[in-house]
Amino acid sequence: MSAELRSNFLRTQIQSDLEAGRTREVVTRFPPEPNGFLHIGHAKSITVNFGLAEQFGGRCHLRFDDTNPEKESQEFIDSIEEDVRWLGYQWSGEVRFA
Repeated sequence: MSAELRSNFLRTQIQSDLEAGRTREVVTRFPPEPNGFLHIGHAKSITVNFGLAEQFGGRCHLRFDDTNPEKESQEFIDSIEEDVRWLGYQWSGEVRFA
């Protein structure tokens, strides 16, 4: 972890778990519902989830939570994928659907 990064409860807990051997790898996920375009709150979640995985050499999955199929569309899926890339992140593996 870079010395310039200020610690917070998430980084502190992750570091503690890694050092204690409670986990060997950081795996996070960004789970949007593809029923609309992303907003600023999604951007915060993206930077937290992808950023923590990146900072600790882990992986972050893009997993769509399709809990309301009537309102979901490929347009929103494509837009969300584009927005994640625009923010500078790439998910690990294939896009997942739950």
